[in-house]
Order: sequence, then C-alpha cells, then structure tokens
Amino acid sequence: MTMAYFVFQQMLYVAIPLLMVSLGGLFSERSGVVNIALEGIMVFGAFFGILTLFMLQGMFAPQLLFVIGMIAAILAGMAIAAVHAFASINMKADQTISGTAINMFAPAFAVVMARLVYSVKEIPFKNVFLIRKVPLLGDIPVIGDLFFKNAYITTYLGFIILIVVVFVMYKTRFGLRLRAAGENPNALDAAGVNVYKIRWAAVLISGALGGLGGFAIMIPVSTSFSGTVSGYGFLALAILIFGQWKPIPVFISSIFFALTLTISNVYSAIPFFTNLNIPEQFFKMFPYIATLIVLWFSSKTQAAPKALGDPYDQGKR
Repeated sequence: MTMAYFVFQQMLYVAIPLLMVSLGGLFSERSGVVNIALEGIMVFGAFFGILTLFMLQGMFAPQLLFVIGMIAAILAGMAIAAVHAFASINMKADQTISGTAINMFAPAFAVVMARLVYSVKEIPFKNVFLIRKVPLLGDIPVIGDLFFKNAYITTYLGFIILIVVVFVMYKTRFGLRLRAAGENPNALDAAGVNVYKIRWAAVLISGALGGLGGFAIMIPVSTSFSGTVSGYGFLALAILIFGQWKPIPVFISSIFFALTLTISNVYSAIPFFTNLNIPEQFFKMFPYIATLIVLWFSSKTQAAPKALGDPYDQGKR
C-alpha cells in the first residue's frame, strides 16, 4: 500500500496543476476565444511566482510565502493573458497566431530576466512548502494517507477551484452568458449583454488559472526554474479537448494524463513495471502515445463551442 500511496501522491502533484490550467483554458474557449497560449501563460506564472519566492525566501513563514508566490503567479498570468485578450478581442487578430506569439515570447522573456536578476538562466528556490501531515485529517485511515500527507496547499485549492468552476459555469448568470458568448454571441449581444466584456473576463480568468497552474506544477518537481514548463500547457489543451470543454470530464482527463506522466517518471521505483523488462524509452514515450491515441478517438465526438475562434464584430450583427 505504501507504493500505491506514493504513486497517487505523485500523480496529484501533476494532476491538480494540469486541472487548473485546463479549467483556465475552458473559461477562455467556452467564451469563444482560442487559447493555445496556455504554455506561455504557465511559463509567465511560474517565473514570477518563483522569482517572488527567490526574492522573499526567509522573510515570511513558508506557507505564507507560498501563498504570496501563488498571488504573484496569478497576477502574472492575468497580465500576459490581457495581451492575448486585447489582440484577439479588441484587435480581432488571429487567435492562434496571438497565442503562438505568447508561447514564443514567454520562455525568452523568462530566461533574459533571470540572467538580469541572478546572472544565470535559472532562478533557484528552496522547497520548504510540503505539508507532511495535516493535523487530525492525516490520521484518517486510507483517505488521510492519500490526501492529507505529503501535500501542498495547491492540492486542496485545485479541488476547491473545480467545485467553484462547476457552480459558476452551470448555476450562475455569468456562466450562462459565458457559454452563450461561445455558442451564439449575436444572440447574447441582442439580449443586451456586452460580448467583449464577457470574453475579456473569461480570458483573464484563464490567465489567472494558467499562471497558478504553472507555478504549482514547478514546485514539487524542481528547485529552480529555467524558463520552461516542459510542454504541460499543450498537454492541458489536450486534456481540455478530451474533456469536451466540460469541467468534470476535464477533471477525469487530468487524472488520466497525470497518471501516464507519473508512470513515465517513477516506473523504475515500481517493481511491477521493472519486472516487465520493457525498455525505458517506452515509458518515456507513454504519455505522448496515450495523448495521440486519446485525441484520435475523441476527435470524432468533439463538441467545441460553435463560435470558437471567431472574432466578434458588433458592427456586423
């Protein structure tokens, strides 16, 4: 059981950040704005969040510093997402090109700024944020070992965000308007709702969750940031597509893809896999092979918003 707990906890380290980023993409794309800039947004959030840790390490209690880092990552994600929103919504630029430009800009910006701050391209930090055991809750049989030991604040925040997103998307006026903006913006405008404002809000929320996810995914797996999130932003897009742009299926997809990544990373510590005598290259390729297979099967049943990728022009209504 100890190995099962270990694998599950390692999976959560990846699944929760991927869930955050995918839900961020869900907000943007359900409003009608394609957001392939998730990779760049993650890089931006990770850089400014970890830079905050680097600058303030030792000045605050570890968990308070972690929260400050999360806030910095959220604000950074929103800032770069605002660029995408302005280009896509106000300037009616091609949304794919805008997102690609951000994906190219963010890593270069992070490396240049890191050299200015620390003379090398990596920003180091001390990972003192792991919660070894939550008092009382950590003593619950099975559940305590799975969820309340060796976790981060972001683990619990991710589940809270999922619940909030489901509620907002399906139980609030904003959620209804957001979904309408991605399906039939002309009808939404005719009802007296500003489509531009709804899409702006959606892209900014996407940036906030993307920046937070970028920060959250780097903390458990590294002690420095070198301007890359290893393609997790593109994986989040695959999760969003496989999840059919719906919160609960996106959550399930996040678990699936995180499990494939976890197996790829820790297979050597699992006797079952080592006894199979399969070349290690197979395990390294496994997450990407699984991604291609899943997208191939799900491509026939995709239910993307009808107005996704179409810049809205009020003058043509």
